[in-house]
Amino acid sequence: MTQIVSQSNNKSFIARLNQHPKLRERVESLLNVVENTTGDCIKADDAEQHVIEEIRQMGNDALHCWGSTAADREAKQLREQRPGLHGNGKKI
Repeated sequence: MTQIVSQSNNKSFIARLNQHPKLRERVESLLNVVENTTGDCIKADDAEQHVIEEIRQMGNDALHCWGSTAADREAKQLREQRPGLHGNGKKI
């Protein structure tokens, strides 16, 4: 039973991750550091620097994904509340 739940959670996680390609790239990059696929993480300091940079970029990408999702959700909500409302592009 636990294995079935775990497989279901894995599928759900992968499906969610696939909805955010930039975050998926960052997770793959972190795995590359862990597995030292490029061979340039000889010392712990090297690996630490790579991990710090990937986490920093992942945070940035996560916030961009969040902002995009929040803006889309807000626009959809406004269109539902005011059916006659039309967007005319970005305003400055």
